[in-house]
Amino acid sequence: MTKHEKGALGEIAVAYYLEALGYEILCRNFRIRGGEIDIIAIKGETLCFVEVKTRRLGTAVSGVEAVDRRKQFLIIRASYAYCEKYQIIEENWYFRYDIAEVTTWNDRIIDIDYLENAFDESGFHDDSQKFF
Repeated sequence: MTKHEKGALGEIAVAYYLEALGYEILCRNFRIRGGEIDIIAIKGETLCFVEVKTRRLGTAVSGVEAVDRRKQFLIIRASYAYCEKYQIIEENWYFRYDIAEVTTWNDRIIDIDYLENAFDESGFHDDSQKFF
């Protein structure tokens, strides 16, 4: 199984996981220039932007560690683009940025570790960061 296929398998598994918890999947693989959001889901008044990291058991760098500040910025920027495209008004929703870490062994999923509120927008609007 290729790296891309493993990633797609992880995203499918997380989408099913979220649906089982009562989330509605709005979009998968939303792309803008320079960024992507793996899954966008909604539950109640919470709009979730989910980064899925699929890792083989025993991999040195965890999925959470792989989502560094730069990757967080790209996800946040893509979330704004999604909201602009679909005319979602921020005041009407609670935005949440989650990370799902999918662990595989022998091309099979053995675990999904889902971290709600893995990161937020704080610090990205500061002029010293020069992100926005």
